Amino acid sequence: MTTVEQIVSNTTVRPKRFRVEEFRKMTEAGILPEESGWEIIDGYLIDKMTIGSKHASVVNRLTNILSAFAANGAIVSVQNPVHIDDYNEPEPDVAILKSRQDFYAESHPAVPDVLLLIEVSDSTISFDRGIKIKLYAEADIVEVWLVNLSDETIERYSSPLKGRFGLMETFKKGDSISSVSLPGLSLAVDEIIGSK
Repeated sequence: MTTVEQIVSNTTVRPKRFRVEEFRKMTEAGILPEESGWEIIDGYLIDKMTIGSKHASVVNRLTNILSAFAANGAIVSVQNPVHIDDYNEPEPDVAILKSRQDFYAESHPAVPDVLLLIEVSDSTISFDRGIKIKLYAEADIVEVWLVNLSDETIERYSSPLKGRFGLMETFKKGDSISSVSLPGLSLAVDEIIGSK
């Protein structure tokens, strides 16, 4: 399988990198329907994988749990864009955002609005860990959780510095994971992943 890096390294063929603004215009014009499941990473359009029932279940669990936690001062955003820069607007599975009266109607949330991002991953684990986690570190997102469905673990990334997360910890079933950026948020891994 050819990768974007292989295409870019070829001096005669250059893929088109899109700016977030161009991506939005294509969506508004109907070239890329909103329901098509695209996100823009490093200027490239990424067709998001079909969501399986286990993945959807974990996102639903997190939405339910976090909505109760965030009721007094934060917004839980599910599979919606977070604007990072001119070439990056990923759609994390769950984001806890600073409260805003317009609920981000005027613009997508940006990095300073993000309190916690959560990616739920199974077949996309190497993409999420290798590309998206790196992107979030470079953007100085304060905390990211990666729910690894295959291993039934949660990886917590925090303390971004110079494009890397300074801390990465792994939590397994039987453990509890606490947020470093949201005091009082502590969840059992089993509560998030569920039982078989």
